[in-house]
Amino acid sequence: MNVGNPVALVMGLAAIGLVLLPIVIWCVAAYNRLVNLRNMISESWSNVDAELRRRYDLIPNLVNTVKAYAAHERTVLEAVTEARGRAMDAVGGTQEHAQEENQLVQALRSLLAVAEAYPNLKADQNFLQLQHELVNTEDRIQAARRFFNGNVRDYNNLVQTFPSSIVAGMFGFRRRQFFEIEEAVARAVVSVGFQPSA
Repeated sequence: MNVGNPVALVMGLAAIGLVLLPIVIWCVAAYNRLVNLRNMISESWSNVDAELRRRYDLIPNLVNTVKAYAAHERTVLEAVTEARGRAMDAVGGTQEHAQEENQLVQALRSLLAVAEAYPNLKADQNFLQLQHELVNTEDRIQAARRFFNGNVRDYNNLVQTFPSSIVAGMFGFRRRQFFEIEEAVARAVVSVGFQPSA
């Protein structure tokens, strides 16, 4: 390139600009996509948290109802109450939170197993309503968890795949953890029997 020739200088700078412009546009688009997904993860986590809090609010009523029928099952009732407290107070990342939630799920399963031993409790309308609400809440938790994990998957794909991993590394975007928890209430399998026609 001839520095003394202004036309050649302008043409050279224009050629460099034409090569760099698509790269800059792609980098801006990749950065914006990473920010968008990070924000979607935060929003979807707040949905998971809201559903978990709904479950936390149901647990004391469930424990009190079981307590009225099965007062001597004190260790199970205390285990549920303690697990609820630990889960509510969990402040770590998704992995630590999932561990506390899974302990709560195990305690809830024990509580529901105790209820099976008390026919009067199983027939109590308050208990049935609470159990129905718990099943409904578990469905909502699982849906919110799947949405959160889908956003984490999309985000992690961008953070880990080339060439977007370059932008992610330059701006400090790090891989996120999935939120894996068990369901507290197992769904009853509906058995359908067919009678052969005579």
